[in-house]
Amino acid sequence: MPKYKTALVTGGAGFIGSHIVDALVKKNMKVFVVDDLSSGRQSNVSAKAEFKKCSIASPEMVAYLKEIKPDVIFHCAAQVNLRNSLIDPPSDAHTNIMGTINIVHTAASIGVKKVIYSSTGGALYPETAKLPATEEVPAEPSSPYGISKRSAEMYIHYEHQVHGMPYVTLRYANVYGPRQNAKGEAGVISIFAENMVKGNPVSIFGSGKQTRDYVYVDDVVRANMLAMTSSVVGTFNIGTSKETSVNTLFKKLKSLTNYPLQANYLAVIPGEMMRSCLNAKKAKKALGWEPKTKLDEGLKKTAKWFVGTRV
Repeated sequence: MPKYKTALVTGGAGFIGSHIVDALVKKNMKVFVVDDLSSGRQSNVSAKAEFKKCSIASPEMVAYLKEIKPDVIFHCAAQVNLRNSLIDPPSDAHTNIMGTINIVHTAASIGVKKVIYSSTGGALYPETAKLPATEEVPAEPSSPYGISKRSAEMYIHYEHQVHGMPYVTLRYANVYGPRQNAKGEAGVISIFAENMVKGNPVSIFGSGKQTRDYVYVDDVVRANMLAMTSSVVGTFNIGTSKETSVNTLFKKLKSLTNYPLQANYLAVIPGEMMRSCLNAKKAKKALGWEPKTKLDEGLKKTAKWFVGTRV
């Protein structure tokens, strides 16, 4: 395996990206961070990393990549809000497709040793798939967000096939944990937790029986570190293989935050999947990865963080 001394983390001021930055800093690597701060916060970025405010879809991004020539790239930057993609598909595609092409085409041309891409599992696999879904299930994204993430995966694979650029694509389940932005990086856990600690109303769309696979951010970071040090190339699900309903999350977080109110049940969001869950056995076999954080433990840490950051 190549020895990596320098790393670039795109979206490194965001939720997952900033945790990856912290892990790389602990390895005494030189870390560069690019983020346009559309949803990330510069305060999330380690003081030991070099920060640049920049859009991944800009010519400035290409110039910066050629200047720093990192050994490895963790590509986390994205338009991550599925609902925003429904409202504005061109903007979603500009960031997630054109931004990714900008990154990986340049990376291949300057000899970057590996690209590790933060993709999605929940938005790619069809609801008709047998759950938990494996990587063998054909991707059938039903939203512009899912389409753009799948397109980005394909461009990364193209650069590998044609230019030999090694890569690992990690398809995440629903990631949660400290630093998740309840607005820009919307996840139901962060939205619930923020509203609960502020004493605001909490809304559940539909019956609340919808299920997702929730994976804690520390486990996701570990998957990224294993992807960096492994010689494997390919696509891997990163999830827990366990489904949890929105109603169950509400009940657990209500208890953890001593929230006194009941949920407001609103009309279901058109097109929302009822169930999503990922099988991560391939990642265990190839990367030696499996989730370690139980949901109750992860929720406790997350709730504690939101309580500590209450405005």
